[in-house]
Amino acid sequence: MITYMAFKSKAPNAKAITEMICQIRYRTRTFISRMVALSSSMVFGDSFHCTPFSGFGYSFVGSRRNFPNPSTTKFAKDEGAHLALLPSVERNLVSRLKASSNSPGLAQDLINYKVKNVGKTDGGQDLFGEMKQRFLNFKEQKYIKELEHFQNLAEVQYPKFMVIACADSRVCPSNILGFEPGEAFMIRNVANLVPPLENGPSETNAALEFAVNTLEVGNILVIGHSSCAGIQTLMSMQDDVDSRSFLKKWVTNGKVAKLRTKADAAHFSFDQQCRHCEKESINRSLLNLLTYPWIQERVRKESLSIHGGYYDFLNCTFEKWTLDLKGSSTGEEGSCSVKDQAFWC
Repeated sequence: MITYMAFKSKAPNAKAITEMICQIRYRTRTFISRMVALSSSMVFGDSFHCTPFSGFGYSFVGSRRNFPNPSTTKFAKDEGAHLALLPSVERNLVSRLKASSNSPGLAQDLINYKVKNVGKTDGGQDLFGEMKQRFLNFKEQKYIKELEHFQNLAEVQYPKFMVIACADSRVCPSNILGFEPGEAFMIRNVANLVPPLENGPSETNAALEFAVNTLEVGNILVIGHSSCAGIQTLMSMQDDVDSRSFLKKWVTNGKVAKLRTKADAAHFSFDQQCRHCEKESINRSLLNLLTYPWIQERVRKESLSIHGGYYDFLNCTFEKWTLDLKGSSTGEEGSCSVKDQAFWC
């Protein structure tokens, strides 16, 4: 955002004034050239062909007249005409800059503009400066070194995984599991939930549809994690959901997991129940995936596998398992049968 601020303490140096005037004149000439091109098309129509030549001028083939080159006419040289095309604030700025260069006494009322830094926190840390450096490091260390790979990705993608993970800032799947660009088509939502088909459209099942039907991924991986605030919200909610809360309405997609947790872990503490529900909700999401016919069909044909994962960031461990369709049911009371369980620590 460009803002204009009164600068009354001292006059700016001549170099700064010159640079500012040059920038404004450049923008003025650019504006004039665009207006010339626009007016030519409006006056002469499509029956004439416009061929640009040096400077900002245009010649019209087949026309009896040539539009004068603005860079060689009095119109282009006349700074008054330039200023007339500028917004009033910029006209003011140029006038005051010129006046201050000729009369130092008028510099006390100079209007100065600068770019407002919106990337700094209250502590003065330049967040976007750090982000810029990370991007440049990525470009130098990764993008340029693997240029052919990234150029291929610009044309088409063939991800191996569809990943559904939590939006929690502490559990980025690419950081934890090392997914490279192009390996995982990913969506993150609160509590890594997959709503059943009957609950209607959402961004999660829209991403699933694209990943499975268009990209034809071979694996869907639902990743949960420890200390999940979304699951804690679900477990502490009353039955009557506050319709004004988007968060509470969303986490009700995990209500079956909550009910099973209350039944299986009734004697546990609240924290223990939440941990139990974090894993139960992953299995419930795996079963919910089977409510989509185009997913269930591919799983039965063994062209698609469904996996669960649980990241404990307190101990830095990861559990992985695969849904066993033959022993699983999509019914509300059905259980999730799994295979190929692994524990990474």
